[in-house]
This record gives sequence, structure tokens and C-alpha cells, in this order.
Amino acid sequence: MARAGRAPPQSDQRLSDHIALAALTRVFTPEVVDAVLVEHGRVERRNRVLPARVVVYYVLALALFASCSYEEVMRKLVSGLGWISGRSPPTTIPTKAALFQARRRLGSEPLRALYEKVAVSLFDARVPGSSYRSWRLMSLHASTIDVPASEANIEHFSRPMSSRPGRGGALPQVRVLWLVECGSRAIIDAALGTREHRERELTESVVRSLYPGMLLLADRAFFSYRLWELCRSYGADLLWRVRSDSALPVERRYPDGSFASHICPGMRAAPKDTDGTAVRVVEFVGTAFDADTDRDHERIHRLLTTILDPEAAPAGELAELYSQRRYIGLETYQPGRGVVLRSKTPDGVIQEIYGHLCVHYAIRSLLRPGADRVSR
Repeated sequence: MARAGRAPPQSDQRLSDHIALAALTRVFTPEVVDAVLVEHGRVERRNRVLPARVVVYYVLALALFASCSYEEVMRKLVSGLGWISGRSPPTTIPTKAALFQARRRLGSEPLRALYEKVAVSLFDARVPGSSYRSWRLMSLHASTIDVPASEANIEHFSRPMSSRPGRGGALPQVRVLWLVECGSRAIIDAALGTREHRERELTESVVRSLYPGMLLLADRAFFSYRLWELCRSYGADLLWRVRSDSALPVERRYPDGSFASHICPGMRAAPKDTDGTAVRVVEFVGTAFDADTDRDHERIHRLLTTILDPEAAPAGELAELYSQRRYIGLETYQPGRGVVLRSKTPDGVIQEIYGHLCVHYAIRSLLRPGADRVSR
């Protein structure tokens, strides 16, 4: 942190910019950054104007100051790092071409490794929505992010199919899946793919972060028998919405209105004496968005859960719990969502998204109860 009593330099930089950068260096310390660079062979053999550690912080600053130009982001970075260290910042700012080349040399792997090394659980039982009874609440969410329509990006990510005849100019998109900790809103794992990748495919990359004691919530876009079994094999309990017309035989009706059933590949009716998986089914009336009327309307929702004992998790409580998932998604800032990323190469896009993920995690970690305040 900056020396006590040091005033920010006289410039158009805001104090909040310096504090934001100080927060990043607190969560992503130089020691952790250097360790990642060594691990991925990005340590320089000769002195450069833009050493790899500075380029890592520059990629994070690109996400932090998403509306600023390349050069302006670097001005904010060098001024802020000078304020933090107590040293005078350099007066020469690298050119845009030099910044492009520095990002290309760094690549996306160090940013991915940095995120995966630092993004651990921020679970705190005191935070509302962090747990349900004995379970720690997690949720799956997916979104798409627009990227520049360069030839390389179009070839790698492809453009979305236009939903209206004669409508063109759609940007290439990256599909991103987030594993969100419900209480802290921290994204503790993520998977990236092209727009052709479905949510189910990307989920297979984040099951490594599941373990016993979790209750994982997911929308119906995620359900498949194979993925259900995969997530269940990691010990987490599941509460997923499925299609309301799924064939689920009622094997036993419970007093809370839920019923015992079995599922099998293809979601065909699975009698109890088959190799299907036992589940409990919860049905409730909820709202759903209707694209034709552009408004919410009521409909029957159907949930599957691995919690077979209704006394351990009554149907009404599970219905209410799932209903809150929608607001978890709406309240969770989704890195890169709502802006067109800067990068014109696929590797640059991936690097930039992991920069957004790192910044999002730093913000959530500093907002958690009891987090140390950034001092100057």
C-alpha cells in the first residue's frame, strides 16, 4: 500500500481509481503474479519497457476501466502503481502498438491461472442467502459476451444466427458459464466456449469445484441425465429445474406435496426396479418470461432434487429457494456482459475475459463482511 500521508499526484486521475488499483494488488499480489509468470514461462530474459508483471496488471486495469482507451488505461495504471508504491510514475506511456504486442507475448494462460489460483470460496454463514439449513448454496449461470467482428474472432467464435429476416451485423459471441457462490456472489469457477457450446458442455469443466455439503441450483437448460450424474458423483446435492412435461412417474406422494420418482437417460419413465436414479420432485407455481408478450406469466415449475427426505428439505422451502435463484443471477455482475470486448484475436478475448473475472472476484472479496479496507 502507499505510504501514509502520501497525496495522489496532481492529474486528472481520481482517488477512487488509485484505491481500485490498490484493491487489485491486494487480492492479486505481486508475489502471486510472479509465481504464475514463472510457472508459465513468461519471465523476461531481458529488460523490457513492459515487463510481464506490469502487463498482467494492465489486463486487469482494462477490465476495471472498460470505457477508457488503451493509453488512458495505462496512464491510470502507472499513476496508480506509483501512488501505491510511493515512487514517481514514469512520464512516458507505451504506444498502443507496444501494448498490443505486450498482451500478445503474455497470452491468456497466465490470466487464467491467476484467476484459478486466487478465486477461492468467500463463504460466510452470516451473509444472507449463503446457505440453506446445512447446505452451502451454489448456482450455475450462463451468458454470452460480444467480441469485435475481426476475421479471427468470426472464424473462431462465429456470429449468432439472426432471429429476424434481413437483420445482419451481429457480433461474434463467447459463451461463458459461471459457478456462483450465492451469498458472496463470487464467481469461483468459470468455463469459456464458442456460441455453439451448450451450457451442459461447459458445466463439465466446473464440476471440479463441487464437493459434499453444497446444494447446487440450476435452470432447465443445464439438465441432462449424464450431467446430473456427473455433478452428483462429486458429492454435492442438486436442485435443478426440468421441463414441466418430463415423464416422471409418481412412486410415492409426500405430505408436503412432493413425490418420489426415478430418472434415467432420455428422461423416459423409469420404474423403481430399473437402474434409474432416485429423485424427489417438487412442483410449484412460478413466473416465467414470455418472449411473445414481453412479460412474465405464471406457470407450473418442476424441480428435481437429490434430497430425498422431505423432512430434511420441505417442498415449500425448496420452491422458495429456487425462486430466489433468479435474483441471484440478476444481482450478480457478469464480467464483460453489456459491453463489446476490445480484443480482436481469440486468445486476446480469452485473456480479457479472465481479466474481467479477476476484477469481479477482487471486488466481491473486498465487499465481504470483515474484509480489510484498502489503506493508503
